[in-house]
Amino acid sequence: MKQSLLPLLLIVALSGCETLGLSDKSASIEDRNASGAQPGGPATSASKGSAAATSGVAGSGVETTGLGGSSVAGQPLDAKPLEGPVDASMKGADPRKDPASPLSKRSIFFDYDSYTVRDEYRTVIEAHAAYLMTRRSARAILQGNADSRGSREYNLALGQKRAEAVRKALAVLGVQEEQIEAVSFGEEKPRAVGESEQDFAENRRADIVYGDE
Repeated sequence: MKQSLLPLLLIVALSGCETLGLSDKSASIEDRNASGAQPGGPATSASKGSAAATSGVAGSGVETTGLGGSSVAGQPLDAKPLEGPVDASMKGADPRKDPASPLSKRSIFFDYDSYTVRDEYRTVIEAHAAYLMTRRSARAILQGNADSRGSREYNLALGQKRAEAVRKALAVLGVQEEQIEAVSFGEEKPRAVGESEQDFAENRRADIVYGDE
């Protein structure tokens, strides 16, 4: 009788193992990666949404809103002044004293026996015109000069024509007539006292002199 019970007990034992889940099937493993995606596989829609939410966290990206605008949260942004060197005229300094400014150049030189203003002095004259037009109380005296060749009377007249040429150039640019005066020193105030061509060239000029200097 014991022999007849052995097959029955064997069948019962096998069915009990299957009920308890002790089969040879492999159990699934839960993926705990932050993205929620399987290694090497495409991101799921849930992982994409998570990445988008993370990018909106403060400090995680670069804000590109312009100065004076609003941030993503709707808060106004503070417009800070630009850093860097400040122009001398903004500090109250006299721009006429700035060596880098064309206003520091005060002499217009002329060719021999000529009172035609050369094109190379256009920038200088325009700078002085702009200065005078923005400061209506400023006054400029244009002093014409000549080299020592020729008679005193001739050089006096030539110096006057040179001063007048600069005055007319400033007036054409918009400077008021009462702000500019043309006078002549002829050959009486040479900058160079030699007799070389270079000395003569230094004396063929019109000087811009401001009344407050």
